[in-house]
Amino acid sequence: MHPATAYILEHANALRAEAEPSDQLGRITDRTAEILRASGGIRLLQAKDLGGLEAHPNDFLDWVLAVGEQHPAAGWIAGVVGIHPWEISIASPRLQKEVYGEDPDIWVASPYAPFGRAVPVQGGYRFSGSWPFSTGTDHCEWVILGGLLADESGRPTTPPTMRHFVLPRSDYEIVPDSWNVMGLSGTGSKDVRMTDAFVPDHRVLDGVEVRDNTYSDRWRPGAPLYAMRFGVMFPFAISAGTFSIARGAVAVAEKHIEGRVSAQGSVSKVDPFVLDALAKAHADVEAGIAHVRAIIAGFYDTVDSGGDITVKDRLRFRRDQVRATDRAIGSVNELYRLMGSSSIQKASPLERYWRDLQVAATHVCNSREPCYLAWGLDHFGGEIPPTAQY
Repeated sequence: MHPATAYILEHANALRAEAEPSDQLGRITDRTAEILRASGGIRLLQAKDLGGLEAHPNDFLDWVLAVGEQHPAAGWIAGVVGIHPWEISIASPRLQKEVYGEDPDIWVASPYAPFGRAVPVQGGYRFSGSWPFSTGTDHCEWVILGGLLADESGRPTTPPTMRHFVLPRSDYEIVPDSWNVMGLSGTGSKDVRMTDAFVPDHRVLDGVEVRDNTYSDRWRPGAPLYAMRFGVMFPFAISAGTFSIARGAVAVAEKHIEGRVSAQGSVSKVDPFVLDALAKAHADVEAGIAHVRAIIAGFYDTVDSGGDITVKDRLRFRRDQVRATDRAIGSVNELYRLMGSSSIQKASPLERYWRDLQVAATHVCNSREPCYLAWGLDHFGGEIPPTAQY
């Protein structure tokens, strides 16, 4: 077990106690952030020369699972914010030094949706836009934002050209009261925005070159962690956050079952329908985790020996990854259908886990149909849709 995961398990009770206050606050509490920082988990995918741990991706998976089982919003942040050090580690050394030079524990937010418009100017870009869903942003000092190159009028150029723009906290605004949602309230995934911020060239990454390992090969040659490809690592991180909530949901349901007697006098822990649903939920969640873990381990071994993760490998991974999270979410939903009316009370942790899992399910990386379509078309010799993420 990695020390980062061991630390979370040692502080499980303290982390669990912060889940409800985080929901009420609309972001994770400062105490939650302290526990995550002290564990070192956000630095698991960060390069060693930047103060990171440069660990195996499955060590990262284990850490996220441990966090989210106790505190679902924190688990989601662990996955989302925890993947960003991987990208910063393949960026230019100048940007790496700016982000981590004074403090390797700096957190970086996102999102990558190309809502920004970037007009080329001397030495960089004039950048404007507004983005929803900047997870964990109150505790972050930098952000990675998606944007399209544009002409002077702000109209995207043809064909569309996407970049990732990295900005310090002083260059963008977190929009107050912009996170009012049914689930994952504690993530504080607020809107961010800016108008005509100057972003120098060295803080801009080409989205295609991030995905095709151009940056990894340039700045991290021979490092297996950074040869894992963005199209694998980002969905993997979202799956980790999703699985963490699903595993926690099963755990609190099991505790609920142990003491529940229905209004009709049915004892849940001997009810065949309840036990059937519980068994399936346990099996499907753990099978999904094991499946994704095995694929990632295989990919890591491949790149560690000098190989590459091919397009077909990535399409299969996306097919299997979304199927694994879908099975886990579906089984938890079936289990919760049998938990009785007391489970919907806000005093019950079941209510939080169920709401948070439904919101996690809506993330684009958990969207199954586009992944099945891309895999299927390629499998039968067709063209992969240009919007496919792999």
